Amino acid sequence: MNFKETVDWRFPIPILYGPGRIKSLPDILKNYNLKSPLIVTDKNSSELPFIKEIIKNLNDFGVKNNFFSGISPNPIDYEIINGKEVYENGNHDSIIAIGGGSGMDGGKAISLLVNRKLKLWDFDNDKPALSELNEFPPIICIPTTSGTGAETESTAMVTNSELGMKQCVWHPNHKPVAAILDPELTIDLPINLTSWTGVDALVHAIESYSINSLYSVADGMAIEALSLISEHLPKVVKDPNNVESRGAMLIGSCLAGISFLKGLGLVHAISHMVGAVYNTQHGLTNAILLPAILKFNEKEISHKINRMHFAMYSKNGSFEEFYSNICNLLDELEIPKGLKEIKVGDNRVNELAKKSLKDAAALTNPRKASIDELEKIISISLDNAR
Repeated sequence: MNFKETVDWRFPIPILYGPGRIKSLPDILKNYNLKSPLIVTDKNSSELPFIKEIIKNLNDFGVKNNFFSGISPNPIDYEIINGKEVYENGNHDSIIAIGGGSGMDGGKAISLLVNRKLKLWDFDNDKPALSELNEFPPIICIPTTSGTGAETESTAMVTNSELGMKQCVWHPNHKPVAAILDPELTIDLPINLTSWTGVDALVHAIESYSINSLYSVADGMAIEALSLISEHLPKVVKDPNNVESRGAMLIGSCLAGISFLKGLGLVHAISHMVGAVYNTQHGLTNAILLPAILKFNEKEISHKINRMHFAMYSKNGSFEEFYSNICNLLDELEIPKGLKEIKVGDNRVNELAKKSLKDAAALTNPRKASIDELEKIISISLDNAR
């Protein structure tokens, strides 16, 4: 497979893939007759060179644009309100959401709110979808990490500052009009973020495939994602300039992101709330939690293990072999062995357990968990998650 190719896909939205495809952004805007986009990114990405190049490219094509970078690594509701005001005050007609999961989530959440008087939590995924809402500003998503796979859907994770919980906002009639997957944008990603976001994508595929429901399209994408990520994540960590492996990771991340329309599991349920309470990096938190959740789910996912193991290692394997290989990968990537290493304390375990149980991802975990069981998982993961 040649991951230096330039290709376009139409499923589930128009996707432009290939090194250098960021240069197609003005053409996308022209095709949709968009003349005044708001570029939304996170605080950590705002000074990266390619952001300035994108702005220069748009200016050279005569595209009026503005820039909003007030999004935290874990987006917060009031930041979304600030972005909405910038959009409306600038008379913008579209959003370009660029960055890791936080930048894209921020842009998508802003696009749900602009030019209407509804509140952010009116779009809570746990509530019935608001009817007869069809006119949303066009949004173009451009991932700069190979992790969240957030570029093909409208869903966005935002911290509710009043509740101290992450919640999902979305609307079924709102999807990005296009996504650009350009592996060159991920080359300058630091090694630790390459590892953390890569494991985030791996967790998406594992949790999605582990759910016991008939969703074959998602399962196929999860398996292909596992194959791509397991082969190419170690390669990009060792050789960050490997454009082919960067491309394979970006495709694997996208496939894993599509696959979790099927649902996720307790890794994400707990990680969301740890992130909301302690402002931890999402992919790193997922990586630490993964082994403990695999152990918890062992009996319920035993019939799924061999297929995942074969996808990742090209040979059959038992749960013990799969678990051991996952732990070895985490060791190779220098993932901490416990949540305490990322400043998570033992004084809020009950709070985290209660909040995690309310997360939508807990509902689709293969094994239902009680508050006591969640407390035990979190307590174990503080010092020795693997």
